[in-house]
Amino acid sequence: MLYRKFPRCNHDISILGFGCMRLPLAGDRQDPGNVDEQTSIDMIRTAIDNGVNYLDTAYPYHNGESERVVGRALDGGYRKKVFLATKLPSWLITTREDMDRYLDEQLARLATDNIDFYLLHGLNGETWKNLLRLGVIEFLENAREDGRIRYPAFSFHDDLPVFREIVDAYEWVFAQIQYNYMDELNQAGTEGLRFAHERGLGIVVMEPLRGGLLSGDVPVIHQHILDAPVRRTPSEWGLRWVWNHPEVTVVLSGMSSMEQVRENLASATQGLPNSLSPEELTVVEKMRDTFASRVKIPCTGCRYCMPCQNGVDIPECFNYYNQAYTYEAEEKAKGVYLWALSGAFSGGIPGYASCCIECGECEDKCPQGLSIREYLLDVAQYFGK
Repeated sequence: MLYRKFPRCNHDISILGFGCMRLPLAGDRQDPGNVDEQTSIDMIRTAIDNGVNYLDTAYPYHNGESERVVGRALDGGYRKKVFLATKLPSWLITTREDMDRYLDEQLARLATDNIDFYLLHGLNGETWKNLLRLGVIEFLENAREDGRIRYPAFSFHDDLPVFREIVDAYEWVFAQIQYNYMDELNQAGTEGLRFAHERGLGIVVMEPLRGGLLSGDVPVIHQHILDAPVRRTPSEWGLRWVWNHPEVTVVLSGMSSMEQVRENLASATQGLPNSLSPEELTVVEKMRDTFASRVKIPCTGCRYCMPCQNGVDIPECFNYYNQAYTYEAEEKAKGVYLWALSGAFSGGIPGYASCCIECGECEDKCPQGLSIREYLLDVAQYFGK
């Protein structure tokens, strides 16, 4: 295992972090709360025994079961071997008291007295303003002083200007961003990665394989892999590309099988910064270009079409539709579409394409001149109502 340090935290952190969002399920595999606990514990402990010392979970993962399973996995002396990260459910906070209530509940779930890295979860412009208004900075300072948390951080899903604002607002230890070879220009992107690094923050990367989409057996990239100067699986190419960036400290992998644990552990022995040759980087560029050429809807994600009066999250509808075609992953994309746009993260208002009432306001705002209503009909038909 290789290790790196956060600039503001002098600890050796494993470059591979265990993301506990996609633990294996038992029985009814449609129920995300039905975690296969023993297999999950075995996987987590195997990772720790082989050098992983960073575990990432969150309040809503597996309908709240992830934190409980992680707490049980860290029994028997394992808690002392890891840096534990979990997150405040930002979208559920309506009062200052909520912050302490959720943190205390998480400490109980995790069966620990303190959390090493406590993140504000999935910040965007709206949730960040709400948390500031309710006193989140005071909350973080108090939680550090009374020992419930050690280091404050945040995870992020919005555009670059919002990211810059949040980075400069507080003395964070790190920022957690979505980053992979298909997302260099999305959300914080490469520019945000470098901005945060220049400001002295560490970087934790989530979705290095785009939720598994970059690890699949996609025929259109087979030839690129066969022609590569080194033989690697799609997952290895994706992870090595992220680790190649010296600004990155930890890459999270949401592992759901022991096979994935062992494959990622092997990759993590090679993930040095600036270790990919120009020829190897060319392989990744070819895979990126091939995937990009398969996009069905040319939406740039600028969000000028938003908000929709009926709650439709137009850019995300197009995003999941494009994922299904680009990576030949209909079932995976549909599952995420149904979960992410269900309304659980937006006050109970669903954002599905089928909610469109065809008013046409979005088309008047779209700088690309897209026929949004027609595309939404395609999405609704593809994913179902």
